[in-house]
Amino acid sequence: QVQLVESGGGLVQPGGSLRLSCATSRNIFRNYLMGWYQQAPGKQRELVAAITTSGSTNYADPVKGRFTISRDNAKNTVYLQMDSLRPEDTAVYYCNAHLAPSYIYWGQGTQVTVSS
Repeated sequence: QVQLVESGGGLVQPGGSLRLSCATSRNIFRNYLMGWYQQAPGKQRELVAAITTSGSTNYADPVKGRFTISRDNAKNTVYLQMDSLRPEDTAVYYCNAHLAPSYIYWGQGTQVTVSS
């Protein structure tokens, strides 16, 4: 069974930082596109950032320049460094692994709340 184990969410003040982590198996990490999605209350789940097996990255416009996705090949872990957080970043964040065309896995989600 595929597991994506997330950690690092929490409560932070506007302007603060958090780092999310997503650990998985070596097979998933080495072969799948990895990404982070956010889902705010009443909204659809949306892509925040993604990283390929070779390290190429892609970001949603609202987070460009503030969030950084990276991967640690030795730990089979992908990270999302979130800086300059805003209240509108408040959401549940999900780790995602995708191998085209139809292999998609999700983590359990971690809550990020940005509030003073």
